[in-house]
Amino acid sequence: AVVSRARAGDDEAFRALVERHSRSIFRLAYRMTGSESDAEDVVQETFLRAYRQLNRFEARANFGTWLYRIGVNCSLDLMRSRRRHEDRRDPMDPEQAGSMPSLVGSVPGPDREVYAAELQEIVLSALECLSPMERSAFVLRHFEGMSIREVGGALGLRANATKHSIFRAVRKMRRALEPVMSVIRT
Repeated sequence: AVVSRARAGDDEAFRALVERHSRSIFRLAYRMTGSESDAEDVVQETFLRAYRQLNRFEARANFGTWLYRIGVNCSLDLMRSRRRHEDRRDPMDPEQAGSMPSLVGSVPGPDREVYAAELQEIVLSALECLSPMERSAFVLRHFEGMSIREVGGALGLRANATKHSIFRAVRKMRRALEPVMSVIRT
């Protein structure tokens, strides 16, 4: 009903949609871009595109999935433009990945936040080794908890292509994180 009112030009209805979905789009964009400011830009661009293309939304589809697809596309666009303008850093360079030795051993209470921040940085670095499509598929499946069908819908892929993208991403993530995991295990 809210989508129908927004399509009819009700600005308050569209505002309600923004409020309802902005956090999940931000979470998606942050996980894809690794940057809060980039994620904020993606959220704005996502809702701007959604507003402009609201007449293209088919009522039989899920609005959230449609919005995720726009968010994924905006994130991919931003990541592609960043890649063209910046040198890609080596995600496995220890100087760029943070200090690994602090990950060894048990983590006492007060150091837990530092540990979590270091791990998050390492995972974000590992995500950078994925292609934009692999990263999108991985984030949607493993961070957002979407089904294969939902991921495929958000990315415009068939089920087999979706599964293949997720499989490749998981394999690359395991390979990228293996040095960290071997340090943690010892």
